Amino acid sequence: MKRRMMIAGVVTPLLASGCISVNAPDKPIVINLNISVTQEVVYRLDGEAKSLIQSNPGIF
Repeated sequence: MKRRMMIAGVVTPLLASGCISVNAPDKPIVINLNISVTQEVVYRLDGEAKSLIQSNPGIF
């Protein structure tokens, strides 16, 4: 019951406050999406893996 009274206390002023008008802006809305994405990949090879790749260049 207490909850209903709280909700009614919030909703009633909103309903009695009048109408709401929404108008379109005079100028168009511009959204600038100039996004730059850069990626850097850093890798390290184990000495044994490095020598394995050098001795078998066609492995990959």
